[in-house]
Amino acid sequence: MSNAAQRSNRVLIVATIMLATFMVAIEATIVATAMPRIVGELGGFSYYSWVFSAFLLAQSTTTVIYGKLSDIFGRKPVLIGGILIFLVGSLLCGLAWSMMSLVLFRLLQGLGAGAIQPVTMTIIGDLFKLEERGRVQGAMATVWATSAVVGPLAGGIIVDNISWAWIFWINLPIGVISIIAFMVFLKEDVAHKQAKIDYLGSVLFSISIVALLVMLTETDASAWILLSLFAVFVLTGLLFLAQEKRAPEPIISIPLWSRRLIATSNAATLLAGMALIGLSTILPLYVQGVLGRSPLVAGFTLTMLVVGWPLAVMLSSRFYKAFGIRRTLRVGSLMFPFGACFLLFLTPDSSPVIAGAGSFFMGFGMGLISLTSIVLVQDSVEWSMRGSATASIIFARSLGNTLGATVLGAILNAGINHYASGAAAAGLHEALNQPTGLSTLAADPAIRAVFNAALHWSFWGVVVVAVLTFFTTWLIPVGPSQKREGAAVAAASEAASH
Repeated sequence: MSNAAQRSNRVLIVATIMLATFMVAIEATIVATAMPRIVGELGGFSYYSWVFSAFLLAQSTTTVIYGKLSDIFGRKPVLIGGILIFLVGSLLCGLAWSMMSLVLFRLLQGLGAGAIQPVTMTIIGDLFKLEERGRVQGAMATVWATSAVVGPLAGGIIVDNISWAWIFWINLPIGVISIIAFMVFLKEDVAHKQAKIDYLGSVLFSISIVALLVMLTETDASAWILLSLFAVFVLTGLLFLAQEKRAPEPIISIPLWSRRLIATSNAATLLAGMALIGLSTILPLYVQGVLGRSPLVAGFTLTMLVVGWPLAVMLSSRFYKAFGIRRTLRVGSLMFPFGACFLLFLTPDSSPVIAGAGSFFMGFGMGLISLTSIVLVQDSVEWSMRGSATASIIFARSLGNTLGATVLGAILNAGINHYASGAAAAGLHEALNQPTGLSTLAADPAIRAVFNAALHWSFWGVVVVAVLTFFTTWLIPVGPSQKREGAAVAAASEAASH
């Protein structure tokens, strides 16, 4: 363990990390709740999706860059700098005067958010030995799962009782407290070396990823625009790979990302992120628009993620001891597609309990996948590469979320267009864009039947991605040589369960 870890008050640092992580984790869901009110006041509905896409684009693009910078300059300055950028973006978002200005400020907010998650996870890897890390990872899983449920509730309370600007300004006191706590409690000694930052690689990487994500989010654009974006993505991607091979301090180490453990863990995390964002975005639509239940009941179905995800982390100790880390990962991750299959059995007359059960099992499987991949990846590299390795996992999850939301949203729209005539499809889209549209859908049997059939197309998409996630976990090289890791993680999880 580094000298930084020995001198730091780890309990207070972990509490601060949880606070900073919650600030970013809750951002997507709390903004989603307020968007109908924001659009009503600012206008410019055509920019609706870009309020979310701009944040995800900036966050996804910069994650690996911040991870590399934290390896060069240390975790503390990079993390505090990211939080400051995030807070400036949050302040400006609350002052936005139009949808276009809000999109630009969300872009700035995302640039800061890109530093928070990968660097905080890297700090956990620095501060805690492998056998101690399971407890902390369980706490972090709880933060992310809880934010998915608390976000919509907090957003509804704020927009109903205060100005929508406080959706963003609520980050300011949280961020300031986090910065002060990190400055006081996080001590690290970094041997600052003369490092050449790969600016060209950063620019090429950013252009390539932005082109890819814009192409996927703007599927209604003309063919020549999409082809141009694809050409930019391929060209800059190839130039980036060539640059990284010759750069003395590459942003992405090709040999590192090519290691089987890291490559397969990233692939499994990306696919899991796609399936999980599908569950989070589509299931509430079904519970409210087809089953006709309240937003509170819809929130309950996602609350089961809060139970399943941390529970998997807490019980992993017994699983690892009884069956070994490899068998636990492979068999336990079967819960991920098993839970997704519950979605296929939902009908307009189903109980929300079925949806909640699916959420629980998917959360349980995600807990095992997330814990194992992060712990094994961090332990497979030395300190000087841990930031980059951790950032690769976070980048994969973030990219998976973006791809999943885009692809499954496109599948839903395709299903609506398939099952509804032109006028009915337009009416359904219009209803979905209204604050009370879901209750209107549930009260109309004809439209509800169309919505039910269309949503099942997306459910099938979630199931397919969840099955691919399960098979990808079989490629993660966890064999007899990892017995020490299995015993260590087991000891950590056992300590966490007491």
